[in-house]
Amino acid sequence: MAKLFQTYEPTPEQRKQVEAMAAYAIPEIDIARVIGIDAKTLRKHFRDELDLGHVKANAQVAGFLFTAAKSGNVTAQIFWLKVRAGWSEFGAAAAPPLGKKYMQAELAQHAGNGTAWANDLKFEDRAN
Repeated sequence: MAKLFQTYEPTPEQRKQVEAMAAYAIPEIDIARVIGIDAKTLRKHFRDELDLGHVKANAQVAGFLFTAAKSGNVTAQIFWLKVRAGWSEFGAAAAPPLGKKYMQAELAQHAGNGTAWANDLKFEDRAN
């Protein structure tokens, strides 16, 4: 009985090529055209290469940046401290936004501050 369809088996060279193109953020449809397969076949047979290509590239570049910073490259040091350590020439980084419930509770606790009715609205912890 003859096969109705041809099975696809990626080569190690194709795997390297797909991973490299994924690392460079080339769209899957274009990678598939270069390899000579359908985009669906690409996703089926090269899932790891597509998912991890950019992660490996970022890790490699981060390694180069870290090495440059450790070697005394001031630009790399400043970049590292701003991005990884939260440093800024404008002062401390802004606090993350509060959740809705927490923000409402904070506003309720201080609703009367500075008004004639502040004592009437004074917050008391009634849990005790």
